[in-house]
Amino acid sequence: MSVPPEDTATPPDTPVPDGPRIYVDADACPVKDEIFRVAARHALPVTVVAAGYIRVPADPLITRVAAGPGMDAADDWIAARLKPGDIVVTQDIPLASRSIKAGAAAIAPTGRTFTEADIGMALAVRNLMTDLRSAGEQTGGPRPFTPRDRSTFLQALEQAVRRARRAAAQPRTTS
Repeated sequence: MSVPPEDTATPPDTPVPDGPRIYVDADACPVKDEIFRVAARHALPVTVVAAGYIRVPADPLITRVAAGPGMDAADDWIAARLKPGDIVVTQDIPLASRSIKAGAAAIAPTGRTFTEADIGMALAVRNLMTDLRSAGEQTGGPRPFTPRDRSTFLQALEQAVRRARRAAAQPRTTS
Protein backbone atom coordinates (compact mmCIF):
# COMPACT_ATOMS: atom_id res chain seq x y z
CA MET A 1 0.00 0.00 0.00
CA SER A 2 1.50 3.32 -0.98
CA VAL A 3 0.97 6.52 0.94
CA PRO A 4 0.41 9.75 -0.98
CA PRO A 5 3.13 12.36 -0.41
CA GLU A 6 0.74 14.72 1.32
CA ASP A 7 -2.21 13.63 3.40
CA THR A 8 -4.32 16.26 5.09
CA ALA A 9 -6.04 15.23 8.30
CA THR A 10 -8.74 17.84 7.73
CA PRO A 11 -10.54 19.08 4.62
CA PRO A 12 -8.15 20.96 2.28
CA ASP A 13 -10.53 23.90 1.91
CA THR A 14 -10.25 24.77 5.63
CA PRO A 15 -8.73 28.27 5.94
CA VAL A 16 -5.33 28.37 7.65
CA PRO A 17 -4.02 31.65 9.07
CA ASP A 18 -1.01 33.38 7.55
CA GLY A 19 2.06 33.89 9.68
CA PRO A 20 4.32 31.45 11.45
CA ARG A 21 3.80 27.69 11.09
CA ILE A 22 5.15 24.91 13.28
CA TYR A 23 6.79 22.03 11.41
CA VAL A 24 7.32 18.78 13.32
CA ASP A 25 9.96 16.25 12.28
CA ALA A 26 7.66 13.61 13.70
CA ASP A 27 9.11 10.13 13.27
CA ALA A 28 10.70 10.04 16.73
CA CYS A 29 9.21 13.15 18.33
CA PRO A 30 8.10 12.56 21.95
CA VAL A 31 6.38 15.96 22.36
CA LYS A 32 3.72 15.97 19.62
CA ASP A 33 0.83 16.32 22.08
CA GLU A 34 2.51 19.32 23.71
CA ILE A 35 3.04 20.92 20.30
CA PHE A 36 -0.65 20.46 19.44
CA ARG A 37 -1.73 22.09 22.71
CA VAL A 38 0.54 25.13 22.31
CA ALA A 39 -0.45 25.52 18.65
CA ALA A 40 -4.15 25.36 19.53
CA ARG A 41 -3.72 27.98 22.25
CA HIS A 42 -2.09 30.34 19.74
CA ALA A 43 -4.16 29.26 16.69
CA LEU A 44 -1.01 28.35 14.76
CA PRO A 45 -0.99 25.83 11.92
CA VAL A 46 1.09 22.70 12.44
CA THR A 47 2.51 20.43 9.77
CA VAL A 48 3.50 16.98 11.04
CA VAL A 49 6.00 15.36 8.66
CA ALA A 50 7.02 11.71 8.87
CA ALA A 51 8.34 9.01 6.57
CA GLY A 52 4.90 7.38 6.41
CA TYR A 53 1.43 7.70 7.85
CA ILE A 54 1.24 9.12 11.37
CA ARG A 55 -1.91 9.71 13.40
CA VAL A 56 -2.76 13.33 14.23
CA PRO A 57 -5.82 14.92 15.83
CA ALA A 58 -8.67 15.93 13.53
CA ASP A 59 -8.09 19.67 13.68
CA PRO A 60 -8.26 22.20 10.83
CA LEU A 61 -4.88 23.62 11.90
CA ILE A 62 -3.04 20.28 11.76
CA THR A 63 -1.79 18.76 8.52
CA ARG A 64 0.09 15.51 8.23
CA VAL A 65 2.55 14.70 5.48
CA ALA A 66 3.96 11.32 4.52
CA ALA A 67 7.25 12.42 2.96
CA GLY A 68 8.32 8.95 1.86
CA PRO A 69 10.90 6.42 2.99
CA GLY A 70 14.04 8.18 1.73
CA MET A 71 16.88 8.79 4.21
CA ASP A 72 16.18 12.52 4.59
CA ALA A 73 12.77 12.75 2.89
CA ALA A 74 11.02 14.37 5.87
CA ASP A 75 13.91 16.79 6.44
CA ASP A 76 14.02 17.76 2.77
CA TRP A 77 10.23 18.26 2.66
CA ILE A 78 10.34 20.58 5.68
CA ALA A 79 13.43 22.52 4.54
CA ALA A 80 11.92 23.18 1.11
CA ARG A 81 8.91 24.94 2.63
CA LEU A 82 10.39 26.96 5.49
CA LYS A 83 10.07 30.68 5.62
CA PRO A 84 11.40 33.20 8.14
CA GLY A 85 9.44 33.09 11.38
CA ASP A 86 8.48 29.42 11.15
CA ILE A 87 9.30 27.03 13.99
CA VAL A 88 10.80 23.58 13.48
CA VAL A 89 10.75 20.89 16.17
CA THR A 90 13.49 18.37 15.44
CA GLN A 91 16.20 16.25 17.02
CA ASP A 92 18.04 16.28 13.70
CA ILE A 93 20.94 18.73 13.88
CA PRO A 94 21.42 19.07 10.10
CA LEU A 95 17.70 19.95 9.75
CA ALA A 96 18.07 22.44 12.61
CA SER A 97 20.98 24.02 10.71
CA ARG A 98 18.94 24.23 7.49
CA SER A 99 16.05 25.75 9.48
CA ILE A 100 18.21 28.46 11.00
CA LYS A 101 19.65 29.31 7.57
CA ALA A 102 16.05 29.74 6.31
CA GLY A 103 15.26 32.17 9.15
CA ALA A 104 13.19 29.70 11.16
CA ALA A 105 13.55 28.80 14.83
CA ALA A 106 14.75 25.27 15.61
CA ILE A 107 13.93 23.53 18.88
CA ALA A 108 14.82 20.01 20.02
CA PRO A 109 12.21 17.99 21.97
CA THR A 110 14.43 18.45 25.04
CA GLY A 111 13.88 22.21 24.83
CA ARG A 112 17.31 23.00 23.41
CA THR A 113 16.95 26.01 21.13
CA PHE A 114 19.48 25.97 18.32
CA THR A 115 20.93 29.35 17.34
CA GLU A 116 23.25 30.71 14.67
CA ALA A 117 25.91 31.02 17.37
CA ASP A 118 25.88 27.35 18.40
CA ILE A 119 24.69 25.36 15.39
CA GLY A 120 28.20 25.03 13.93
CA MET A 121 29.50 23.45 17.13
CA ALA A 122 26.45 21.16 17.34
CA LEU A 123 27.11 19.97 13.76
CA ALA A 124 30.80 19.41 14.52
CA VAL A 125 30.03 17.34 17.63
CA ARG A 126 27.40 15.34 15.72
CA ASN A 127 29.88 14.61 12.93
CA LEU A 128 32.60 13.63 15.41
CA MET A 129 30.24 11.22 17.19
CA THR A 130 29.18 9.73 13.84
CA ASP A 131 32.84 9.19 12.91
CA LEU A 132 33.59 7.60 16.30
CA ARG A 133 30.63 5.22 15.98
CA SER A 134 31.61 4.24 12.43
CA ALA A 135 35.12 3.48 13.73
CA GLY A 136 33.62 1.06 16.28
CA GLU A 137 33.69 3.30 19.34
CA GLN A 138 30.89 2.81 21.89
CA THR A 139 29.42 6.29 22.43
CA GLY A 140 26.48 5.41 24.67
CA GLY A 141 23.70 7.14 22.73
CA PRO A 142 21.38 9.89 23.91
CA ARG A 143 20.27 10.14 27.52
CA PRO A 144 16.69 9.15 28.36
CA PHE A 145 13.92 11.71 27.79
CA THR A 146 12.72 13.10 31.15
CA PRO A 147 9.72 15.05 32.47
CA ARG A 148 12.10 17.98 32.95
CA ASP A 149 12.93 17.84 29.21
CA ARG A 150 9.20 18.01 28.45
CA SER A 151 8.79 21.06 30.70
CA THR A 152 11.86 22.77 29.22
CA PHE A 153 10.51 22.07 25.73
CA LEU A 154 7.13 23.63 26.54
CA GLN A 155 8.83 26.80 27.80
CA ALA A 156 11.10 26.99 24.73
CA LEU A 157 8.20 26.45 22.32
CA GLU A 158 6.05 29.05 24.06
CA GLN A 159 8.90 31.58 23.82
CA ALA A 160 9.52 30.76 20.14
CA VAL A 161 5.82 31.17 19.33
CA ARG A 162 5.68 34.55 21.07
CA ARG A 163 8.81 35.76 19.24
CA ALA A 164 7.42 34.57 15.91
CA ARG A 165 4.08 36.27 16.54
CA ARG A 166 5.77 39.56 17.48
CA ALA A 167 7.99 39.41 14.40
CA ALA A 168 5.00 38.64 12.14
CA ALA A 169 3.06 41.58 13.59
CA GLN A 170 5.82 44.10 12.82
CA PRO A 171 5.35 45.97 9.55
CA ARG A 172 7.78 44.92 6.85
CA THR A 173 9.99 47.59 5.35
CA THR A 174 11.64 47.36 1.97
CA SER A 175 15.03 48.85 1.29
